[in-house]
Amino acid sequence: MGQVHVTKHIFVTGGVASSLGKGLTASSLGRLLKARGLRVTMQKLDPYLNVDPGTMNPFQHGEVFVTDDGAETDLDIGHYERFLDVNLDGSANVTTGQVYSAVIARERRGDYLGQTVQVVPHITDEIKDRIRRLADDSVDVVITEVGGTVGDIESLPYLEAIRQVRHEVGRDNALTVHVSLVPYLAPSGELKTKPTQHSVAALRSIGLQPDAVVCRSDRPLPDALKKKIAMMCDVDDEAVVGAPDASSIYDIPRVLHREGLDAYVVRRLGLSFRDVDWTEWDTLLRRVHHPTNTATIGIVGKYVDLPDAYLSVTEALRAGAFATDTRVELRWITSDECSSPEETAALLDGVDGIIVPGGFGIRGIEGKLTALRHARENGLPTLGICLGLQCMVIEAARGLAGLAEANSTEFVSDTPHPVISTMADQHEVVAGTRDMGGTMRLGLYSCTLAPGTVARREYGQPEVAERHRHRYEVNNDYRDRLAAAGLVFSGTSPDGRLVEVVELPADVHPYYVGTQAHPEFRSRPTRAHPLFRGLVAAAIAHADRRRGVLPVDLPATDAGAHEGAETAGAAHAEGSADDVVAPAVAGAGHAGGAGGASGRGGGGRRGNARPGASSNGTAALVSP
Repeated sequence: MGQVHVTKHIFVTGGVASSLGKGLTASSLGRLLKARGLRVTMQKLDPYLNVDPGTMNPFQHGEVFVTDDGAETDLDIGHYERFLDVNLDGSANVTTGQVYSAVIARERRGDYLGQTVQVVPHITDEIKDRIRRLADDSVDVVITEVGGTVGDIESLPYLEAIRQVRHEVGRDNALTVHVSLVPYLAPSGELKTKPTQHSVAALRSIGLQPDAVVCRSDRPLPDALKKKIAMMCDVDDEAVVGAPDASSIYDIPRVLHREGLDAYVVRRLGLSFRDVDWTEWDTLLRRVHHPTNTATIGIVGKYVDLPDAYLSVTEALRAGAFATDTRVELRWITSDECSSPEETAALLDGVDGIIVPGGFGIRGIEGKLTALRHARENGLPTLGICLGLQCMVIEAARGLAGLAEANSTEFVSDTPHPVISTMADQHEVVAGTRDMGGTMRLGLYSCTLAPGTVARREYGQPEVAERHRHRYEVNNDYRDRLAAAGLVFSGTSPDGRLVEVVELPADVHPYYVGTQAHPEFRSRPTRAHPLFRGLVAAAIAHADRRRGVLPVDLPATDAGAHEGAETAGAAHAEGSADDVVAPAVAGAGHAGGAGGASGRGGGGRRGNARPGASSNGTAALVSP
């Protein structure tokens, strides 16, 4: 008989403080194990009572990351997908709201046969089931991150469930990694280990002994300090891993590998493995740290005070920069401040392209429209995403089609020209007679691209699929009038009923494209999304013209840049003759960052990089 497959479990907890970068640590470890030939999947346990983050304030939670199956999840799921280059589903994010809802529904059905329903065993059993169900024959390792900090009341049921899982699967098949802070005290000039000792003691009091401790700090840890932590926390010397701040989040796998974390994990769990294949990642790091050109791209948004709200957008922008050998310097622009054409022109001075990202509500909308008008009239490369597409349509209706009062029913319910209207199945939600959470048009949907358009050129194929999250759509009653005014509807749903992509022709504007989808969710650092790559390429050409530099040829697109028709398309793959349009750009460059980001993104609640900061990648795992 063949050997029975046993899936291994790695649990990642955090202590002392939040925003240490548990998600990036877990993602980087997953990347290293995958590079050793192992099959890895990941999961996040979030202790909040919300069923999902879909109805949460972006200023409190950051972005909502949408998976192919339409789950609204924590932004760490985006890190997992980008580092592992996999598509996860809703099972990758578990919340206390989901767990309690399932248990209470079971109790109401009578499934517990009159038992007294309690946290232990009923809540913990539900958590264990959601952890264990990821372990099948197609997976070698499941990495589960526990949100929050050890000592939080909310996380206690999760830690108890993990303790039980470790007992059930066996100590040889489970491993706990604890991420903790080793702060530096400037007055004494010392790194202090006591907070980590207390954090591990708190974890042990719950019944969990960490197998490895990842020590976050703003500087490298001396070996003597690591030995002290190993002794006081009762872990092996080689299991104490230093994780000082890195200049880019994409450096973290190298840092952890240099410290030996992945080697310790595979030995401790008895995993068969090969040496780490660095081919793809080293190519990425070269592009991160050695850019040849620069361009400045602005994000005109409503939530720029918390860049985490646009985390996937900035990461997709970086990937577009990596693919074109460009350092992108990011400029955060609050749409409220674009209150007049003059103020908008001043804010966009020196910018080589803009992104108008998604959002909800009327605040800042007129500023977005003013910015889009400036970009349209001045040939400024532009990418509109979700609400950004809708604003493009409103601006075109006003500025090109002469419909001065054109608007969206989201903002003005009785507008005389509702060029953006509520989707047919969303009227009850908007009226407040149906639940708001989880009811938008969510998940992966197909799109047919018209030949000879900019979108078709960038994707390189006629059929693509993207992730969506919206309640409103382009009103088909106005399509003919808008098309006659010059707006091109270059992508629609396969049945032609729903507008997916709009643009201006390449001979009218160098790059003016809007998508109803969220293409940022399918971007990878090693495989840029076509629309972001196209934006950066057009921005390079704009920067060259602004500086009076002669353009050079772009580097060839990486092979397999965007997988198959079931994905978002192969970037710049060869198409048929009718796919060819005049290129919007002939510049080149290399990849940097689009704004400082921390362990959870760019700043605000989960990081301390100031809005508007730029970097080559991100200021990874920033100390609190």
